[in-house]
Parts: sequence; C-alpha cells; structure tokens
Amino acid sequence: MKKFSKEIQIALVAIVGIVILYVGLQFLKGLTLFSTDRDYYVKFSDVSGLSASSPVYANGYRVGVVERILYDYEHRNDIVAVIGLDNQMRLPNGSRAEIASDLLGNIKLELVLGPNPADILSPGDTISGGMQQGAMAQVAGMVPQIQAMLPKLDSILANVNMLLADPALKNSLHNIDQITGNLTTTTNELNAMASALNKQMPSLVKNADGMLANANELTRNLNELDLAATMTKVNNTLQNVEQMTAKLNSNDGTLGLLMRDPELYNNLNATMMHADSLVMDLKQHPKRYVHFSIFGKKDK
Repeated sequence: MKKFSKEIQIALVAIVGIVILYVGLQFLKGLTLFSTDRDYYVKFSDVSGLSASSPVYANGYRVGVVERILYDYEHRNDIVAVIGLDNQMRLPNGSRAEIASDLLGNIKLELVLGPNPADILSPGDTISGGMQQGAMAQVAGMVPQIQAMLPKLDSILANVNMLLADPALKNSLHNIDQITGNLTTTTNELNAMASALNKQMPSLVKNADGMLANANELTRNLNELDLAATMTKVNNTLQNVEQMTAKLNSNDGTLGLLMRDPELYNNLNATMMHADSLVMDLKQHPKRYVHFSIFGKKDK
C-alpha cells in the first residue's frame, strides 16, 4: 500500500481542519450546511441591530434563523432579510415580522402570524417587516411628556419643601402624636371595659334568665287565673253600686229623703240651730240646768 507523503498528509489535515472550522462557525451562527429549512423573504425599511444568524421566533418558540441580509444600494429603503424556517413551519398569508430586543439587548425576529392558517404562503414569498414597539421604545416615546412635566415637578417639590419647613406642620404632627397617644389610652380603656364586661356577662345572663323565668311564671299565673269568674264578680259589684246609686237618687229610704227632701233638710237644720242655742245657753247659764249643793240644799 502506497503511503502519502508528509506534504500531502499535512495538506489533508489542513483541509479537514478548515472544513471543521467552517462547519463549527456556521453551527455557532445557527446555520447548517445541509439544512432542509424553507427560505422566505422579509422586506424592511430599517434593520437596526438585525444581522445574519439572528434567531427567528413564532409565539416565543424558535422556528428558524436569519440566513443573510440583502441591501439594495439603489433603493435604500428596500432591505431584504432571508430567513430560513423549519420545514414543518407553515407561514399563513398576512404574516409579518418584527425586529425585537430583550432586556439584555439581544436582537431577534418575531413572527406575527396571519389570521387564516388555511391560507399558506409558499417558500420564497415575501412578507413585510418592521420594528417592534418594545418597552424601551415606549419609554422613549414618553420622554417628551416627562420633559414637559419637569417644570411642574420642580414647582411641586418647591411647594413641598415650603410645606415641610412650615412650623405649623411640626405642631400638627406633634398634635397628631398626642391624639395617637390619647387614642391608644382610649383603646386600652375600652379593652379593659370589654374585659370587665366579659367577666360580668355570665352574671348578667343569669339575671336575664331569672327575669325570663319570673316573666314565664307571671304569664303562667295569668293563664291559670279564672278571668270569667273575676269579671262576673266585678260585674256584680258594679251592679250593686248602680242599685245603691239608684236608691240614693230615689225618694225611697232615709238616705234618699235626706238627699232629696228639702223640708227634712230644713227641719234638721232648725233642730241643729236649736241645739246650738241650747248649748250656748248651757255654757252661759249652767245653773239653770245643773243644781249642785254641798249641803244638799236647793238654791232658790
């Protein structure tokens, strides 16, 4: 078997090394030499940050890679990026691509798929591309508004500083501190009252139970009371009173005559007058009616 010379062996090793280095570089870029990816074209007016080997994502999943970027020097607004998508990836009509970046500044191409998955683009078709309005772009759009707000913020901060320097604020804070202390004291007192109430609650409940028992006893006694018999007695009493009142109002009986006969009243009145005169004469001339002698003689 004929052996190769050292020069040929060195040349073969160098060629193999170059091929391995090239394949390794392509692999690191995300490209493969014998790839079955389907190529599509994306038309941009600005590809800031996008380069070959940038990953392509759809719904957050990597589906391909940017293979190369074609710049048209005659029509500078027409920049075409060639993307290789997995052969199982189907690109619906109406899809577009957006250049996006994460927080670390890594650039990627995000596919926004079309609404109709049944209408599929063919490999080699062109879709539109643009820049994704990420968080940094939104912040950049807010910069003019922030700049317009800065004078107002300065004025507000100046007013806040004046307010903080006002002695009345310190006094108010001191008063608030006192109020807080008073509220704390009041809260402690309320807690003590609640604790005492909780301790007295069993006795209060017991007393309430006793009152309910007495009320039940009274109710039972009222239920047991013969209201019919009692009302009968009351009616009889009222009837007797009515009869007595009727007799007093009539001319029958002594009381009725005393109350209604004027002649009897006049006679009684005259009798009382005579009796009064007799008593007065008895006081003035007792000897006319009482005869008293030590020796038993009658005065003449």
